[in-house]
Amino acid sequence: MCRWLAYSGSPVLLQELLYGPKNSLIVQSLHSRLGAEETNGDGFGVGWYGAQETPAVFRSIEPAWNDRNLRELADHVTATTVFAHIRASTGSPVQQTNCHPFRHGRWLWMHNGFIGDYQKVKRDLVLAIDPDLYPEIEGTTDSETLFHLALTFGLKENPPEAVERAIGYVESVGREHGVEYPFQGTIATTDGESIWAFRYSSEGKSRSLFFSTDVRALRALYPENELLKQFDDESRLVVSEPLGDELPGAWNEVPESSWGVIKPGQDEMHPFTPTGDRVGSGRGA
Repeated sequence: MCRWLAYSGSPVLLQELLYGPKNSLIVQSLHSRLGAEETNGDGFGVGWYGAQETPAVFRSIEPAWNDRNLRELADHVTATTVFAHIRASTGSPVQQTNCHPFRHGRWLWMHNGFIGDYQKVKRDLVLAIDPDLYPEIEGTTDSETLFHLALTFGLKENPPEAVERAIGYVESVGREHGVEYPFQGTIATTDGESIWAFRYSSEGKSRSLFFSTDVRALRALYPENELLKQFDDESRLVVSEPLGDELPGAWNEVPESSWGVIKPGQDEMHPFTPTGDRVGSGRGA
């Protein structure tokens, strides 16, 4: 399927996130332990926030393990909020415009999973997207369509509600077309200040998702660990699968049908329940 990571915290060199850990995202691109496929070689993408108002995005159709430009970039770029994604296509073409993360203004979005029988429901879903947003769609993936549905349903104002409405709409349309399990996946989205992560599937058997243990608790468990001293108390990771097992207790599985938010202060975790129905479109609904 795909693998991804989302990071927020102290400034970190991309190399330390992407290549450093024992089970790094680069390792997972060849040998994923928990993914639907072991190999995720249909391109990759990295998004981060720097000097500009909008985030930078670097995407390529090369396998992540074999891209020299990614290695060069990772050795020189430092950021406080990072999205990274390695892709295993579910049928859409291998092209740069189909690589995650997707961007709209200050927002980034990435997804591991699929919309069931997407070709059956694609027309109805696309027609529900705000006409002002539709021209921004560059690729052919269900993930990018879902992003623009969430934007249509108010992602900028209330991300959890917008994603619940977008997936609720996907499920309603899917079942209208006889799709037994319309949605599967994990999602991350950010405005550069907070990160929202979602784990949900219509079947109730969602793709894996984990979040890192509070750095203060890890320092107490491993006071001699030098790496932990580099990160401030707000540093957090959300990942498709743990980046290593060197520190027992460092990773926690996100519960089924849940969403959480990483933000300054107290992080949150809540139940995720899709809402909405098939009547009307997302615009102004």
